[in-house]
Amino acid sequence: MRGVTVSVLRVILAIALVGSLVVQVVMVPLLWADLDGVDEVPRALFVIIVIAEIITFQLCAVCVWALLDLVRRGRVFSARSFRFVDVIIGAIAVSALLTFGLAVLLAPGGIAPGVVGLLCGAALVTAGVALVVVVMRSLLRQAVDREIEAQELRSELDDVI
Repeated sequence: MRGVTVSVLRVILAIALVGSLVVQVVMVPLLWADLDGVDEVPRALFVIIVIAEIITFQLCAVCVWALLDLVRRGRVFSARSFRFVDVIIGAIAVSALLTFGLAVLLAPGGIAPGVVGLLCGAALVTAGVALVVVVMRSLLRQAVDREIEAQELRSELDDVI
């Protein structure tokens, strides 16, 4: 991957992370205040789900940043990458469950059924993204295995020469 691509992606991630922190610090308290007339339990659950969704995004962004560092160093095809990819998979899966939980929370209220359906669809698509990353993890596993095999063959060739 080219250095420019890595740099641009890091700028985008930095902006997104700063934006997510602003949302956590500024917008979530305003959301809490806007929900003043709502019963305490649904209000608290809604805000907790919003905060948890933001945290799942932040986890993914930090792990992508770490993977970009491995790419820059030429070490992305190593066992260390799996830790970050596994966190990304888990965060995306949790995000899908949180989105579905939000749909369940909103279903008995005065929210239009179409909105609940859209949230269920978004949860399904998000779960699909997690599965795509699982497939990409298996491709990473194959690439790491090939890298190890190539290193062993190089070592054997060096011994012969």
